[in-house]
Amino acid sequence: MQPRPEPSIPALPELPSGAASDVVEDTIELAGCTVRMVRPRNGDAILDELLSEDDPDEDRLPFWAELWPSGLALARAVAGQPLSGRRVLELGCGLGLVSVTAALAGATVLAVDRSPEATAFTAANAARNGVTLQTAVGAFDQPDRWLREAPWDLVLAADVLYEQRNIPVLLWLLPRLVGATGEVWLADPGRSKLPTFLAGVDATDWHRDQVPADLGIVTIHRLRRAQA
Repeated sequence: MQPRPEPSIPALPELPSGAASDVVEDTIELAGCTVRMVRPRNGDAILDELLSEDDPDEDRLPFWAELWPSGLALARAVAGQPLSGRRVLELGCGLGLVSVTAALAGATVLAVDRSPEATAFTAANAARNGVTLQTAVGAFDQPDRWLREAPWDLVLAADVLYEQRNIPVLLWLLPRLVGATGEVWLADPGRSKLPTFLAGVDATDWHRDQVPADLGIVTIHRLRRAQA
């Protein structure tokens, strides 16, 4: 079931200015809970603002401004999981749906994205759903903080294989983020780089299987230590 757009709501002071401040709210039904997500009304308008700058940074492209199928599928898989007392890290949090869902399930959550606009929306969406989480701005190849705070019980990532440069970084990073009993759940909508990533996983001491997903072509890959 796709999120239902709600009527426009007033811009929130904690959100970025410009086109990103023109927001709507989606209501998303998950297992045992309802999540309300604020998002920009028009992602193209945010992109136009970026491209009008003298030297636009491609790392600021507003991929974060949309609720993607992989994020919806991963949130549905996380909803209702017994996460009380568990430490959860989400890489590439976007608007924060997966992180908010994990927090609603009782986890202590750190939501990470390279876009400060994304982390601002994640914090706002956590507040709208009555949960608390932490956010941090950083790229996958700048993982100092979340490596220092490792091991995490569960690492979540949705649709992060859209660029070739992410694959070697994630293959190096993910095993260092979880311990012997930790898991990585990675949702992917069939990106062309997925086979390369999975081949890299299979070349390590990781065991992988799939978490059931109910949204089209999205698959959720669960990675664990072989001995776990």
